[in-house]
Amino acid sequence: MKLSRTIRNTLALLFITTLLVPATLRAAEKEDAMNFELTSSAFTHMGAIPALYTCEGKNISPPLAWKNLPKGTKSLVLIVDDPDAPDPAAPTFTWVHWMLYNIPPETAGLAEGAGNRPAVGMQEGLSSWSRGGYGGPCPPIGTHRYFHKLYALDTVLPDLLSPLKADVEAAMKGHILGEAMLIGTYRKKGG
Repeated sequence: MKLSRTIRNTLALLFITTLLVPATLRAAEKEDAMNFELTSSAFTHMGAIPALYTCEGKNISPPLAWKNLPKGTKSLVLIVDDPDAPDPAAPTFTWVHWMLYNIPPETAGLAEGAGNRPAVGMQEGLSSWSRGGYGGPCPPIGTHRYFHKLYALDTVLPDLLSPLKADVEAAMKGHILGEAMLIGTYRKKGG
């Protein structure tokens, strides 16, 4: 049985389409994740964090805003940490300053000072001070970098009961749709 040229061309087109459509969808999802953005009206990426948000100021959390969440986002996780502790010239550990999880995806940001009151509609993890809430930059020596990392997840995490950073990272594994990062710097006066 010989197929007509039209049928052969149609079948070839269908075959090629079934190969290309998933790749095109994956590329669109990847672009979504690349457009995911975290910003602050208080400082720019790699800019200095104002003293107001540190141990030398009011020690309140800075305002944060995000946009372009990846499609399918069910919750967000925010981790703020300092990989330069205690000395950027010889870092030995990462100090966790703030951690929130199960942030609702319809939330577009966190207001200034949001980390200094109980989280409503989301859950807190423990900082390196062994408590929930925000703890501002207070580097003992040199200029430190403060990574504000926002993860979009395809799930809502279970109640992890005041987790450490490693617990939240383990729970997120396999569920991250995208990550947005904002890095601020701080050096104490005379430090």
